[in-house]
Amino acid sequence: MSDTTPSTDSPGFDDMARDIAEVPAVEVIVTVAVNLMSAAAVKLGLTEEGEAHKDLDEARKLVHALAGLLDASTTEISSFHAAPLRDGLKSLQLAFREASLVPDEPGRGPGEKYTGPVFG
Repeated sequence: MSDTTPSTDSPGFDDMARDIAEVPAVEVIVTVAVNLMSAAAVKLGLTEEGEAHKDLDEARKLVHALAGLLDASTTEISSFHAAPLRDGLKSLQLAFREASLVPDEPGRGPGEKYTGPVFG
C-alpha cells in the first residue's frame, strides 16, 4: 500500500465540507469565540494549572483576536449570543489588567481598540 492511498478510516474533505455546510454561521462564530476565550483563560493562568501555562504575550493576542471577532460580528449574531460573549471578553480583559506587572494605559489593553477602555 502506498503512502498516497487515501485512508477509508478518516472522513474525506468532501465529507467534512458537507458537515460544515450544515452548521449555521452564528454557531461557527460562537464556537470560535468560545475557543478563543478558553485559550485566553489558559494563557492568563485562570485554569487549575494556573502559572504552568501562563503567558501574557499569548493571552494578549488571543484577547485581541476575540475582541476583533466580536466587533466584526456584532451585527451578524443576536444579542442572545453576543451578550455573554462580551461579558466573557470583559472578564478576560480585566484578568489581563490584573495579571500585568505594568498595566496598559486605559484604552491600550488587549482588545480595547474595539471595546474602548475597560475598568474594574
